[in-house]
Amino acid sequence: MKPVGIIFSGAAWILAAMAAFAVKSTNAPLKKESPVHTVTIVSSMDRSEQKALFYLPPGSAHDQKGEPIPLLVQLHTWSGNYTQCDAYPRDKKWGMIAPDFRGPNNRPEACASLLAIQDVLDAVEYAKKNARIDESRIYLSGWSGGGHMALMMAAKAPNIWAGISSWVPISDLAAWHAFQKSSGYGRQMVQVCGGAPGTPAADAEYKARSPINFLPSARDIPFDINAGIHDGHTGSVPISQSLYAFNVLAEANGFKDRQITEADIRQMTREAKVPPTLARETENDPERTLAILFRRTAGSVRITLFEGGHAVEKDAAWNWLERQKKGALAFFEVPKSSDGIKIPASGAQDVAR
Repeated sequence: MKPVGIIFSGAAWILAAMAAFAVKSTNAPLKKESPVHTVTIVSSMDRSEQKALFYLPPGSAHDQKGEPIPLLVQLHTWSGNYTQCDAYPRDKKWGMIAPDFRGPNNRPEACASLLAIQDVLDAVEYAKKNARIDESRIYLSGWSGGGHMALMMAAKAPNIWAGISSWVPISDLAAWHAFQKSSGYGRQMVQVCGGAPGTPAADAEYKARSPINFLPSARDIPFDINAGIHDGHTGSVPISQSLYAFNVLAEANGFKDRQITEADIRQMTREAKVPPTLARETENDPERTLAILFRRTAGSVRITLFEGGHAVEKDAAWNWLERQKKGALAFFEVPKSSDGIKIPASGAQDVAR
């Protein structure tokens, strides 16, 4: 078995490398096709049993003839678990797996820990073991806390993903704690990190669990970051969390001139409004139901601010991912309405907490 493609700092890589060679034991072989169902995956890092939702399309087993299929990896929200992710693109012949990665972010084992990161990687390996997966088309999608984990997985395992769609994500835990310190989210971060920011030990935990510190490793991956302009006012995550993540990736991709200015980030976050100087940077996207107020690309990364709050458009995410392929340039061309694009019935969905 090959070592997992995960980037660690310090001595942690030794433990990860040892775990990568551990023999995984999983539940019994699956049927050749199955509805979305729960599977048990034994962690290659601590040998604990971890749950995931899995979908195996008809005709995709290894002993059946046919082309390899794309795999969609879906990541649940901050306070949720894997059972949130039972929806999948039924119009596409994709496999789907949704790991639990230690459940809600209310304890040190969760929230982008080494264990949680390994759980996502183990889920990918599980899917590859049970279906003919096209490794050039492994996609990652998450929203809210899942958007946070999608950013982290991009940075920690950049060689896996063909495309990443992150919606209303958290990128900087210390900054989010400052915004949410009196809320349940703030208390959960204290539980995860062993205290509020301000001590060396706690600060190290907040930093280690904040994707913004590692995103330069995700350069050149097709990346789509989305935020609702009213989030942080009517939702739980200020749009600055997405905008700063875009800026880090823009610089990593060699497009520092495409970064959003500090003044514009602060104004949009404070006023929930796109300033006139940026108002022309928009796009008519027939795959979206929520109006696009601002959109900018910087190499392989795109940021979209839409009219709404803490929400996700899953069909739009899946349609964009379908156009991405590992090793190819990011594809951001928007389909024309004359191309027969239909707005999906599911439309936008508020993100469950």
